Amino acid sequence: MPAVTVENPLTLPRVAAPAEARPRPVLAVSTAPSGFEGEGFPVRRAFAGIDYKHLDPFIMMDQMGEVEYAPGEPKGTPWHPHRGFETVTYLIDGTFVHRDSHGGGGVINGGDTQWMTAGSGLLHIEAPPESLVMSGGLFHGLQLWVNLPKRDKMMAPRYQDIGGGQVKLLTSADGGALLRLIAGDLDGNKGPGATHTPITMLHVSVNPGAEVTLPWRADFNALAYGLAGRGTAGEEGRPFRTGQAVVFGSGDSLTIRADESQESRSPNFEVVLLGGEPIREPMMHYGPFVMNTHAELAQAFEDFQAGRLGTVPAEES
Repeated sequence: MPAVTVENPLTLPRVAAPAEARPRPVLAVSTAPSGFEGEGFPVRRAFAGIDYKHLDPFIMMDQMGEVEYAPGEPKGTPWHPHRGFETVTYLIDGTFVHRDSHGGGGVINGGDTQWMTAGSGLLHIEAPPESLVMSGGLFHGLQLWVNLPKRDKMMAPRYQDIGGGQVKLLTSADGGALLRLIAGDLDGNKGPGATHTPITMLHVSVNPGAEVTLPWRADFNALAYGLAGRGTAGEEGRPFRTGQAVVFGSGDSLTIRADESQESRSPNFEVVLLGGEPIREPMMHYGPFVMNTHAELAQAFEDFQAGRLGTVPAEES
């Protein structure tokens, strides 16, 4: 970790919050419980227990791995449906193959992002390639679920393949942090991900002992999640580490600092920062369906059973 980097961050555009920006305080730090998903790959439920009013428009996020598979061990998911939201899969280490019943799909490697807008619904499958199953190896990534407003829930499905080379690379004011802007706008810099719901998503590597203070839209919420290492959040220096999520309060800027001493497996403090414009609509979530009402959830399940969300290719059914 990480897959996308540069030798000298000082060659990159610099981002800093203006002096008059109001710092966002830390409201809460929570620890993600561990579990298993799909055919049995390990995950951390990053936002478990956080009130939805602090997450909106995000629904959930899983940290997949970090796990070192032996030959024959790599696992994926079986064919399954989605409706009413977008899935964002950001791969840090390893390889994943995606296919869906709408014709989207491809191979994502370390540093790549796949952005799938399920919209009116589809079936999809994610699995390691046969070569990785045979060889084993390191697997690590994130899957984020982003809600769609009622007006867009039944839109046609769409797939975006965002290669690691497309990510906008930036740095902090002193060059002590590398910023990978995947989606949204940060201080006038735009990430490649095209979103229906306005969000900002970036992966930040903070050097040991370094601090980064970024401008943040006042109308967005703000969340941080520790991928590796340890440090603090906010001007008040609230400690957090790998597998912990931070909820920030209102303001115009947010601060992350890395501890002087980091883990041997990861020289920097690795953090995902997320913000989005709240949708402020009822959110009903049942398994792979995210709608506004119980009746819409029931309709989604009925459509899935009737094959109206797509069908598995004959050779795999």
